[in-house]
This record gives sequence, C-alpha cells and structure tokens, in this order.
Amino acid sequence: MTDRILTEEEKAAAERRGPGAVHRGGPPHMRVGQPGEKSANFLPSAKRLLGLMRPERLALYAVLAFAVGSVALNAIGPKILGRATDLIFAGVVGKQLPTEGTVAQIAAGLRARGQDTFADMVESMPFLVPGAGIDFGAVARVLLIVMAIYVVASLLQWAMGYILTGAVNRTIFNLRRDVEDKLNRLPLPYFDNQPRGELLSRVTNDIDNVSQSLQQTLNQMLTSLLTVVAMVAMMLYISPLLALIALVTIPVTMVVTALIGKRSQKHFVQQWKSTGELNSIVEETYTGHQLVKVFGRQDEARASFKAKNDDLFAAGFGAQFVSGIIMPTMMFIGNLNYVVIAVVGGLRVANGSMTLGDVQAFIQYSRQFTQPLTQVASMANLMQSGVASAERVFEVLDAPEQQAEAARPTVLDDPHGRVEFENVSFSYSPDSPLIENLDLTVEPGQMVAIVGPTGAGKTTLVNLIMRFYELDSGRITLDGVDITDLTRHNLRGEIGMVLQDTWLFGGTIRDNIAYGRPGASDEDVMAAARATYVDRFVHSLPDGYDTVLDAEAGNISAGEKQLITIARAFLSDPALLILDEATSSVDTRTEQLVQHAMSALRQDRTSFVIAHRLSTIRDADLILVMENGRIVEQGSHADLLAAGGAFAALYAAQFRSAVAEPVE
Repeated sequence: MTDRILTEEEKAAAERRGPGAVHRGGPPHMRVGQPGEKSANFLPSAKRLLGLMRPERLALYAVLAFAVGSVALNAIGPKILGRATDLIFAGVVGKQLPTEGTVAQIAAGLRARGQDTFADMVESMPFLVPGAGIDFGAVARVLLIVMAIYVVASLLQWAMGYILTGAVNRTIFNLRRDVEDKLNRLPLPYFDNQPRGELLSRVTNDIDNVSQSLQQTLNQMLTSLLTVVAMVAMMLYISPLLALIALVTIPVTMVVTALIGKRSQKHFVQQWKSTGELNSIVEETYTGHQLVKVFGRQDEARASFKAKNDDLFAAGFGAQFVSGIIMPTMMFIGNLNYVVIAVVGGLRVANGSMTLGDVQAFIQYSRQFTQPLTQVASMANLMQSGVASAERVFEVLDAPEQQAEAARPTVLDDPHGRVEFENVSFSYSPDSPLIENLDLTVEPGQMVAIVGPTGAGKTTLVNLIMRFYELDSGRITLDGVDITDLTRHNLRGEIGMVLQDTWLFGGTIRDNIAYGRPGASDEDVMAAARATYVDRFVHSLPDGYDTVLDAEAGNISAGEKQLITIARAFLSDPALLILDEATSSVDTRTEQLVQHAMSALRQDRTSFVIAHRLSTIRDADLILVMENGRIVEQGSHADLLAAGGAFAALYAAQFRSAVAEPVE
C-alpha cells in the first residue's frame, strides 16, 4: 500500500506546522503514535530505574535493616519449632520404653534383640526420658517463644512495607515532576513530531505502570532474596546433604526464568508501544469526532481502532501468557524437590542421622526456599513490564531540550514594542528553505498585518518572535535587545497571543479570562471582558462569569470562545499583540466591535495580525505580503492596491463577483 500523495498546498501547510506534520498526513483518526523502534535494553534500564531511588538512601537502609531482622527471625522460627516436634516425638516414644535403665542401656537391649535401626533412632533422640510421656509444659514454652518470634518478624515486615511504600511514592512523585519540568523545556518541534495520545500515554499510563511495578516487586524481591540466603544457611547448618539436594533447584530455576523472561520481554515492549498507539487513535478520533462523522469516516476509524486493539490484545496476551508460565513451572520444580527431601529425610531419621524435628524444620526451610524463588520468577512479568514502561519515560527525559537561556539574561522592565528582523533565515528542514535573509523593522504602536497564501510563512514569522523555534541565522530584537538575550519567560510575558484555534480549560469563564494575568483582580477581569464584549453575552448565561466550561467548552459558541481568548490577551496587558486570525469565529457585527476594542488596546503597542479576510486590515499601518517565506510587498492598504501587485491580486480574488460558469 502506497502512502497518500500530498498536494503542494498540504506540503506547504505541513512545513509551516513543523517537520512532524508532514509524516502524520491523513485524517486525524488515521494518525497513530510513532514511538521509537529501539528494542528493550533491560539491565541498563532497570539499573537507571533503581537509580531514581538514590535520594531515598536512608529509607532504603532502614528497609534493608528491617528486612534482615524479619528474615532472620523467620529463619530461626522453624528450627525452634522443631524442638517442639522433638519433645512430642520423644514423649510418644519414651512412653513405650521401660522406665528401668538409661537410654544407652535400653538401646543396647534393642540391638541385642536385632532392632538396630530403632536403637539408633532412640540414641539420637534429644529430650527422651524412658517411661515418661509428653512434657506439655516444655512444648508450650517453645510454642510461646516461636509465637513471639513470628509476631516481631511480622511487625518488622509491616514497618519495612510502610517505609518502602513511602520511598517508592516519593520517587514516582519526583519522576512525574521531572517529566513535567522536561515537557516545559522541550522545543516545539518535539511536540510537532509526537501525537498527543502517544505522549500522554508515556507521561500517564507508563509512569503509573512503573509505580505499580516498583510497589509490587521491590518489597517482595528484597524479602525473597534475603529469605533464600537465610534458608540456604539454615539448611546447610542442619544437613549439608539435604541442602545440596535443595540447591539443585537454583540453576534449574535460573535457566527456566531466563529462557521464559527473554521471550516475554519483547511482548511487553510491544504491549506498551501498542497501548500508546491505541491511545493516540482514541484521543484523535474523539477530539475530531465531528470531522469523522461529517466525512463519513466512521468505518475507517473503527478499522484503525480494531487493528491497533488487536495488536494490543496479541501483545498483551503473549506477554502475560509467556511470563505466566514461570510460576507453575517453578511450583512443579519445587514440588519435585519437596518429595525428594521428604524421602531422604525420612530415611535419615530412621537410621538416627537426623531428628524428626530437624527434618520437619528442613522441610519448612525447603518450602520457604523454593517459595521466594517462585515469587521472584512470578515477579518477572511485572519487572519486564515496568522496565519497558520506564524505557518509554526515559525516552522523553532524554529528548533534546530547547536552546539554553542566556547565562546573564537581559531584563525588559518597560518595553515599547520595537521589533526588528535582521537578516533572518529559518527552515523546518535543511532541505526545504522557508524564510531567507528577511529584514523588517516595526516601530512601537504600529499595527502590522501579514497576508499571503497558505504555507507562505505567516504563522512561522510570529512563532519566531515568540521563540517557539530558533533561528538558523540572523537575529530578532525587541527594543534593540536580541530576544535570545532575554529569558523566554520575560519575552513571552510581554506578548499577548490569540490564535484561530481557541484553547479554554475546564473552569469558570472568570478563571479562563484571569489566566492571562495571575493575581488579576475581579475589576481587571471585568474591564477586559467589557472591552472585548464578553460581558455582552455572559449575562445571558445561568451563572454569568461563574459558568463552568467543560473540557471542550461545548456549552458556549465558537465565537464566544474566541471572545474569551481575546479578553484573556487583553488582560495580560502585553507590549506586543499577536492575532492569528483571531476574529475568524465571530460574526460581522461582533468583529467590528472587537476591531474598535483592539484599536484602543493597540495604543503604544505593536501588534501583528495574520489575516485572510483582507477587509479586517484596512487600518493597518503596514501590510506585509508573504510568499514562500519572503516579503514580496509591504506598504499601506491603499498603496498596495494602487501598486497592482500581489496584494491587489489577493484582494481582487477575494472580493470579485461570482463569475458564471461557461456553458459548453
């Protein structure tokens, strides 16, 4: 299937939006996320993920201390509990023996009757008193000691979990903060190349998955590894032979886990990649749902969703199924080990090499030894999934940032709005020059209108003033100061911008207007609303200025949304005003009112107006006509019409009367 061929106008418009737009051609619902194809690199990514917890060193040391204490107490518990078993067994056997004579004499008598195995067992039994029954007092004391040990171990385990949960949540908090800060430092071209759904998935779903993975694996992994060490030590202490049998499972489990984990990692990477792509489709389809319906592209939207949903299902099923094989496999290996230990241990009790209590303790150790190995293996899917998500988050954190601010920035306290372009050149792609050697001087208080065909570079020109993109060469000055010598915050704080595409957040109308100047008083907000005729329609709403707008601001009209964005710019009281088709969504009467309001606002302020309706710029002090990134004409409205050039042609094309189609 070949790619759709873009028209020249589409290419020019895409180039104006940025390099990423060219590659995301097609209707909105057909554009999907395009994450990197780089394969997962588990160990370096896991190491970097754990490195995020370095500020929590003290908490982790406390967690480690509590974990060691808890595991140590749990390790000695079965050994002490084995004494209770020995006391009970000794009481049962002792009750059957004669009361006359010592244990050695009774064993000698048994050998004389040919009962050598029973004699060996009697001689090896601690706590055996011939003729005596079970010492329930001694058994009770042992059980109380074991209960106290397990209670303290549980308290240490609880404290460890509490501290670790706090450490993990603080780490994820810092990660979210770092990602948020990183997004604010990324250049605009980065967002041009990233579909919103894909980027949102990285900074929400993937971070949530990293948090969940750390929460569920760190505690269990630490406890499991320490438990393995403690259990091995106790098993070697009790019986090196049985310990050797139990330890055979370690290389087997390592091999099985490595083989299965290797197969599951690629599925987890694909799973989270597919999640981002699916989110991108959903976000774009529902954002542009009206457009999808208007053009009857519901079937294509459903097909795109189904294809990516099927990819996600296949990747998720493969990841969970393959990694899910680990735990039952480990349980099977552990059960085989349990059977072998029980048989060999029973034989050693029979020949007097071990006590029954030691065999019981060893069986408990072997179960506690294989259980953490099984748990570690079962955590493999969570670890793989978490690291795969962490890699996607790290890609955002590692993205190239915008050009650094000046080491000693200049501060504009009272700008007048003189803007000068000096030999400015800029292009989105080195292969496609756009603006070349542009010189322009705009005096304070001038209204500069920028007109031209689609893709001519009109929006690019004002984006360069805002430093949304960095110049290839030349410089732009504000009141004689190179804008690169200003901080972006200082520069943009002196500029008010109103775009053709309105942006309002969920909140009241009052809050949306006040967004232009934090800390503005209600009187200032009302004054801006009256100046831009927002006040005229607000009183018709049930709650007036306290009317809450939803996420899409669907409870007011497009023209009313545009007026609110204009009021927001008015309130910011900028030195420079940039209007990118700002009145395109208002009716003719409202447009005239807004034009009058803008005239008052433009006093002593420089304004750049990008306009397609040429009737709105008759009063402009300077009109720039752009073609292919170059200013081909400039002058007043009357002078340009009289010149009969490019502007006159645009004006005539817009206002000429309809010509009847010729009849063939």
